[in-house]
Amino acid sequence: MGMWASLDSVWEMPAEKRIFGAVLLFSWTVYLWETFLAQRQRRIYKTTTRVPPELGQIMDSETFEKSRLYQLDKSTFSFWSGLYSEVEGTFILLFGGIPYLWKLSGRFCGYAGFGPEYEITQSLVFLLLATLFSALTGLPWSLYNTFVIEEKHGFNHQTLDFFMKDAIKKFVVTQCILLPVSSLLLYIIKIGGDYFFIYAWLFTLVVSLVLVTIYADYIAPLFDKFTPLPEGKLKQEIEVMAKNIDFPLTKVYVVEGSKRSSHSNAYFYGFFKNKRIVLFDTLLEEYSVLNKDLQEEAGMEPRSDGEGDSEEKKAKVKTKKQGCKNEEVLAVLGHELGHWKLGHTVKNIIISQMNSFLCFFLFAVLIGRKELFAAFGFYDSQPTLIGLLIIFQFIFSPYNEVLSFCLTVLSRRFEFQADAFAKNLGKAKDLYSALIKLNKDNLGFPVSDWLFSMWHYSHPPLLERLQALKATKQD
Repeated sequence: MGMWASLDSVWEMPAEKRIFGAVLLFSWTVYLWETFLAQRQRRIYKTTTRVPPELGQIMDSETFEKSRLYQLDKSTFSFWSGLYSEVEGTFILLFGGIPYLWKLSGRFCGYAGFGPEYEITQSLVFLLLATLFSALTGLPWSLYNTFVIEEKHGFNHQTLDFFMKDAIKKFVVTQCILLPVSSLLLYIIKIGGDYFFIYAWLFTLVVSLVLVTIYADYIAPLFDKFTPLPEGKLKQEIEVMAKNIDFPLTKVYVVEGSKRSSHSNAYFYGFFKNKRIVLFDTLLEEYSVLNKDLQEEAGMEPRSDGEGDSEEKKAKVKTKKQGCKNEEVLAVLGHELGHWKLGHTVKNIIISQMNSFLCFFLFAVLIGRKELFAAFGFYDSQPTLIGLLIIFQFIFSPYNEVLSFCLTVLSRRFEFQADAFAKNLGKAKDLYSALIKLNKDNLGFPVSDWLFSMWHYSHPPLLERLQALKATKQD
């Protein structure tokens, strides 16, 4: 009887208290689940101190230990930053941080001569203050991650001055995009009538397509230097490969990622007949700053009397080299272009837009529920921006968790398919060696807990990818 009586007392509570309690309970449930998974993986980092036999041919003990310690440090950082984030979010909800910030925004608007009827203006001030608060509270964590963890393990190439200027620039650029887009979205919702959710969805679709189109040409160059890949064998082979699979390539760029970090990447972007490929300089062996530094260091050392020492020195530099050879770069691009050829990019856009439409439709259904606003301290008003925040961030959180897991599973499937595509291009052997080199360069730890991997890894574990390639790897 006691249990049923307590359940009855819960249902007798006002709806807004039940909603608020459910949001907090779910948030902490997700946090505890994520912590449980992280601790399982952390146990792997702690106990797997020697290279497993199946990895003996692809990873030396020195690299294995470096990657283990790097991931262990990242795991510790993730635990404390995650705990802080959860506690901060709980305090904001418990002590009415959202309604307080909304009222503070109203006061600022009042000082400027804008009354309560200027809801969109107040919403923009709220967004500015909220993102500023988030940036300031996140700054110490970002500094520690960059200048302690990444620095300790040899990835960070930034100075403090560069980091701060970059952070300010990112904040300004974000506001220049976020505030106008948000104001137009709120205006569309206000004037859209009964079918505003359709117009809001179409607007966000257009904005997302425009941002994807202009990002690499106009936004990314604000932060990194992009230069065309010089004429030569690599560029010719990239163009030939693109032509063979009907990829409408127009330009190939090299981005100076090494001024930030040693991590490497490659991607393509653009719509229709205007595709571009971007390669990080850290991906290319001949462009890597680290390789040039190693060669200069080796050249400055006193020469030995014999040829043997010189060869030994060259071999040592070779084992520490970063990046991939041209053939391996082509294999990596074969994988990336496989995503395009197999329609993965289009499928992801379709899934994203179907989800967006569903969310806007459900938002239209729920926006009139006053108890949702009351649950978060808004008893006298129901601002549209606050409704978006409550419904999309809090009410939809269970759905978002399920969707995220499903997309992770789908992403792993796409990765295997893209590997198979590169294999069919005759690049299995080069992709095999490229994956090993990229794992080494990024200090990826190749041993994972199955449950952690299943929930978090958008890419299959290294061993699984290598085994799939090895089945028909070319000699």
